[in-house]
Amino acid sequence: MLAIVNAQLLTITDGIKEGSVLVDDQGTIAAVGAVEIPEGATIIDGQGKVLMPGMIDAHGHAGVWEEGLGFEGSDGNEMTDPITPHLRALDAINPHEEGIAEALRAGVTAMCILPGSANVVGGQGVVVHLHGNTVEEMIIKEDGGLKMAFGENPKRVYSGQKKTPSTRMATAAILRENLVKAQNYLAKLEKAKTDPDKAPERDLKMEVLVRVLKRELSVRAHAHRADDIMTALRIAKEFNLDMSIEHCTEGHKITRELKEAGVWALVGPSLTNRSKVELKELSFSTLRVLWEAGIPVTITMDHPVIPVGYLPTAAGYAVKAGLPREEALKAITINPARVLGIDDRYGSLDVGKMADMVLWSGDPLEIQSEVEKVFIHGQVVYDR
Repeated sequence: MLAIVNAQLLTITDGIKEGSVLVDDQGTIAAVGAVEIPEGATIIDGQGKVLMPGMIDAHGHAGVWEEGLGFEGSDGNEMTDPITPHLRALDAINPHEEGIAEALRAGVTAMCILPGSANVVGGQGVVVHLHGNTVEEMIIKEDGGLKMAFGENPKRVYSGQKKTPSTRMATAAILRENLVKAQNYLAKLEKAKTDPDKAPERDLKMEVLVRVLKRELSVRAHAHRADDIMTALRIAKEFNLDMSIEHCTEGHKITRELKEAGVWALVGPSLTNRSKVELKELSFSTLRVLWEAGIPVTITMDHPVIPVGYLPTAAGYAVKAGLPREEALKAITINPARVLGIDDRYGSLDVGKMADMVLWSGDPLEIQSEVEKVFIHGQVVYDR
């Protein structure tokens, strides 16, 4: 039994409390607040410190783009085919990559690691702890959604190869074409249930897209510009896809449409520069505008575009731009957990959830505060 006592508790879902968190031997939070400490418990004194849940980034590429390496560590984009749903980030993660260790030291305990945005359909993500000797030890949830991309990236990659898509029109058309193929593949699978001779030859690409059509696998749609976001929403409506909008840089222009679509907006990385045309309206105010419109938001650093350890810094800038402080904290904890479908176990200091926690020297949104300890499932995995 572990007890962290006398701390200020940022529970995220139940406000700020003074008191203790009790963790059982299974790594689960057993009590929060004014709790009686059982005899024999290991006690960590949090006097003058702040305890919060581990931070989560729902969109990153840690371990598939290794820091400090070029070609040798670049494994996030397979730029030879615009339709690659059968690829898995899981198969490219290096658990010992320095960016992962640095993120953990900064208090980021989990990430959805995704393929990049070079392809119209880039592959499948995986939700992991940022700690472990093997990928298998890191996995929280194997299904992290299917990456799709709209806008500049696919057309830049493939126009340079003199291949389609070289326009936004072709990006949408290729996506529709393959979703229709998946519908046909699904129809054949259904017929094969009563007539095995009608079974199609196994197709790994189509198997993944069928799961998307059946809403068993969410779509993670890379889109910055408002018109690209609208294309993504249009196709999602046509095929009844479960979609979130990744980056959503110009989401402030189309709040009504985003609200009606009922999608999540994963905003960022807003700490970066305007490195391409579709980022010209980059602003931390986007988070506030979306939240005011009733659109659920998370903050992403798109690691390693911006190192994910700067999540609390970005949250602080969002507060400066008008997002309420409690919403900024949700945007780096419980909201990404909700996007990823792991909020029943992670993202807040609630009884019954896993004890993924960070003990800070002070306010997490204050740049001078330091991470003192990081816990995963109640075990100390970093101790300053």
